Amino acid sequence: MSQSVSQTTSQPIPDAQLDLRGTPCPINFVRTKLQLEQMEDGALLEVWLDPGEPIEQVPDSLKMEGYPIELLEERNEFFALQVRRSVSQ
Repeated sequence: MSQSVSQTTSQPIPDAQLDLRGTPCPINFVRTKLQLEQMEDGALLEVWLDPGEPIEQVPDSLKMEGYPIELLEERNEFFALQVRRSVSQ
């Protein structure tokens, strides 16, 4: 069985993925930040968040902490957020 990879998008492949669907605020932010702190400088984390408060709060909180948001897109009933572990953290 072969897998096909779409070359039509230029989205980078995340180094790690964190599924926080069903996780309430502020726990989802805390878990995201802890995961980022464990990653190497420059690594990319993709986080899955629920609509509503999680997607409204987590990206803003990450930006306030100095983490660059590289992608925020709506998928089937959840949001995918890609955030970079920058060298400055």
